Amino acid sequence: MAVRVGIIGLGFMGRMHYGAYQSVPGAQVVAVCDADAKRASGDLSDGWSNVPGAEVSKLPMDRIRGTTDWRELLKFDEVDLIDVCLPTPAHLEVATAAIGTGKHVLCEKPLARNVADAKTIAAATAQSAGFFMPAMCMRFWPEWEWLKAAVTDSRYGAVRSATFRRASSTPKGWFRNGQLSGGALLDLHVHDTDFVYHLFGKPKAVFSRGYSKDTGAIDHIATQYLYDSPALVTAEGAWGLAEGFGFRMQFTVNFENATAEFEFGREKPLLVYRDGKAETIEVSKGDGYIGEMSYFVDCISKGVKPTKVTAEDAVNGLTIIEAEEKSVKAGQVVAL
Repeated sequence: MAVRVGIIGLGFMGRMHYGAYQSVPGAQVVAVCDADAKRASGDLSDGWSNVPGAEVSKLPMDRIRGTTDWRELLKFDEVDLIDVCLPTPAHLEVATAAIGTGKHVLCEKPLARNVADAKTIAAATAQSAGFFMPAMCMRFWPEWEWLKAAVTDSRYGAVRSATFRRASSTPKGWFRNGQLSGGALLDLHVHDTDFVYHLFGKPKAVFSRGYSKDTGAIDHIATQYLYDSPALVTAEGAWGLAEGFGFRMQFTVNFENATAEFEFGREKPLLVYRDGKAETIEVSKGDGYIGEMSYFVDCISKGVKPTKVTAEDAVNGLTIIEAEEKSVKAGQVVAL
């Protein structure tokens, strides 16, 4: 039996999620909601994206029920899984209400605008009959899953250093209001902070530098995550680059016996250098959006609580993010 999905919010991420569900066995989008009546009727022609997968411009509304009221969608009997893709400040109210229905809930990142709100959402999940998962897509991106496995099994020896970079021009719309989006620090850089935490656990401290350009919040940040080992872990997240720059997503991880490099959009995205040669690493097709939704739908179908990423993980990631913000403002190391 298909897991029937209702998507709340049809902006960039809602369109991305809809497109991903089309590649997820056992998933069927049966309802959508957006405050914009045009989008709620299935017309997504005004959308945009920075990665492939959000190109859909028209939904098949003969098979999908649309509404402009998210509270109405929560009551739809035909919906098993509520997928929250609204701007971050709305997550607290909408995600907790969705969790309260007892249905399964997927909530886009970042889980909340601050740690306090994230803890409230996490606490609500403990009382729900349904499953909950924050949508941290990098944990499911095939090349990044490969990196997690390579670090875990030490196939190239211990990690000596790890560097991550994610950069683009500033997106349009509500993202440009830093009070809402949290700037690149919260909305973009959270991916790499979460993955650093996923790989190495919570750091002892962080040291960050950054500045604001377009949003009033931190739009460009570089952080050193302080661990006893690895010796050097850094990540850079940037909005505010010139229009036309495009989108960059990269990592370089130096092991004792090899160096792994990933560059999004390259013909051969994932390479491992060792013994004077570059080896192309082949991974499964698809992206992190398809991966996370496939995992969650599979968990629901099997009745198995998701563990690959949890609400508690999202709280811990935001705790690190807030320490990074403090470090930028104070100009000093902030302990965790």
